[in-house]
Amino acid sequence: MRNTSKRDTILQEIKADKPAQLLDFLIEKQVRKSRNAIKSLLAHKQIKVNGKLITQFDQELKPGDKVSVMKYDQSRKEKRLKGAKIVFEDDDLIVIDKEAGYLTISTDKEKSRTIYNVLNEYVKKSGRNNRVFVLHRLDRDVSGLLAFAKSAEVQGVFQKNWDNLVKEYVYTAVVEGKPENADGTVKSWLTENKNFVMMSSATDNGGMEAITHYKTVKTTGRYTLLDFDLETKRKNQLRVQMQSVGHPVVGDKKYGAPSNPIKRIALHVRKMTVVHPFSKQTLEFISPIPKAMQNMINPKPTTPKEQ
Repeated sequence: MRNTSKRDTILQEIKADKPAQLLDFLIEKQVRKSRNAIKSLLAHKQIKVNGKLITQFDQELKPGDKVSVMKYDQSRKEKRLKGAKIVFEDDDLIVIDKEAGYLTISTDKEKSRTIYNVLNEYVKKSGRNNRVFVLHRLDRDVSGLLAFAKSAEVQGVFQKNWDNLVKEYVYTAVVEGKPENADGTVKSWLTENKNFVMMSSATDNGGMEAITHYKTVKTTGRYTLLDFDLETKRKNQLRVQMQSVGHPVVGDKKYGAPSNPIKRIALHVRKMTVVHPFSKQTLEFISPIPKAMQNMINPKPTTPKEQ
């Protein structure tokens, strides 16, 4: 039996009513708003003719041929780089799955070992004037999904329309202990001290209002796996607010964690849903929770000898 997966999801299906070349047909039927967006569908193996994947723009169509636009299959585009795996790329965007231990961009202390530099080296291979543009950041010891623009124009579109274009951006974390309420909201006001550490106040002290929603996925009592939806986007918001309610993220010594059993902060971006700024296609990306984090809330059973 044929295995049906997300890669087989049909977004649109059209029948050819006259002989035509595939690219001309797709443009005439306006399956996307621009010629480049349509060519991107072909490049990313999102077009099927009579059930067969086609990438050639000059494929000849006959009357009655069934042309399908498929949902993007991110596994076809994965490329591994130092510190990251590319899970999506077209003329406008690069979405990566970042490893813990790498800075997004350089600091005064470190200039070279950054995801930004790795991606710039990568895109320059196809054109020496190519570069990437930062859309958002993840801290060094945080892993997961991270997006970059390929032009200043795309960067500007995201900066002005982030909430409209990024429909979901789900953090997951293992925190110390078990929150009193399985699901809840943390609201506080954040300020930054002279050591660049964020401070949280339960009352309005003139700082930046921060709102974080959380939901329990699983708990052992000692540790709890939570999903987070950040209503506001402040520096270290999730980390400082979880410290303020007595459940710091495991491994986050900066914000109150008593230990670091997995040698990193147990914080990961596991889901990102983006509306492409030009094609308007909805792109959904999933990054598996790192095994070290999973093992904390799925402890290995001990044998009698180990006990």
